[in-house]
Amino acid sequence: MRLGLNLGYLTGAGSPADQLALVQEAERLGYTVVWAAEAYGSDSPSLLAWLAGQTSRIDVGSAVMQIPARTPASTAMTAATIDTLSGGRFRLGLGVSGPQVSEGWHGVRFGQPLARTREYVEIVRLAVGRQRVEYPGTHYTLPLPDGPGKALKLNFRPPRSRIPVYLAAVGPRNLELAGEIADGWLAVFFSPRTAADQLALIAAGRARTGQDLTGFDVVPAVPVVVGDDVAACADLLRGYAALYVGGMGSRTQNFYHRLATRMGFGAAADEVQDHYLAGRLRDAAAAVPLEFIDQTALLGPPDRIAQRIGEYAAAGVTTLSVSLFHADTEARLATLRTVARALDVAGVGR
Repeated sequence: MRLGLNLGYLTGAGSPADQLALVQEAERLGYTVVWAAEAYGSDSPSLLAWLAGQTSRIDVGSAVMQIPARTPASTAMTAATIDTLSGGRFRLGLGVSGPQVSEGWHGVRFGQPLARTREYVEIVRLAVGRQRVEYPGTHYTLPLPDGPGKALKLNFRPPRSRIPVYLAAVGPRNLELAGEIADGWLAVFFSPRTAADQLALIAAGRARTGQDLTGFDVVPAVPVVVGDDVAACADLLRGYAALYVGGMGSRTQNFYHRLATRMGFGAAADEVQDHYLAGRLRDAAAAVPLEFIDQTALLGPPDRIAQRIGEYAAAGVTTLSVSLFHADTEARLATLRTVARALDVAGVGR
């Protein structure tokens, strides 16, 4: 198993200089990839290009670039450009976002997200591979049939004709799609206890194209808080978990609430959501079960974290991307070092 660093959003996450210090230390420690996210604040490719220019070995990955935010051709151009500037170190993580951001921020209808994702990835791969882009899709038609446009191909040659594509997937059908069309899966709230069912769906998608899980990158974003008291460590994650389970979407369409329910936390997820949507954010955070947080994070002293890292590796994780929740940069740097040592103690690194 390899290590990655998940920076999350630049907005509110400290200064860019702090982010750079984390990434450079991660590179020194042997972390293989750094991921950056976007929602409706900072964008991921700008940050990744900036980081790529100040590192030399660590891969830079979008987790994610939002599908409704850009045309497939625009995403292909960005991916090929960053891959060129970084010397072949870019990983393209994609996601459809959610209805509130897609329709409220980007003005793009959220309907049929799986079909749109399939077409989007196919067009991106055509363009990055410098094939002439002609695509008669349902959601994307290139060139438009009733105008002066013509089929074009990327007008420069990036270092790779195929850039690794990752999908952020939560629901069962999206997991199958990730297995079928992507090179990796960006997971959230990943628990080794319940991972088998999710990976079975990934495997089913892989089987459709005659492949197994060999070479497929399973990449959960896993929060890490180091400390002697597990419950106290979990408290730092309560607001984050409550936001996703209770507030990331509506009462009728919240993918993370559904995930928590499938993991066996349905009643608690309902309570978290009730509090969150009523504006009782502290009550929502308090209602998140300790067991849910502990299953989906690395908490406690270094020896416990090493044990849990072994559990993630045994569950099929190939790249463990850590998310850092200490506010202080020095504490976050120390956490990066603790995780690197714990990987060695667990004996599952490669």
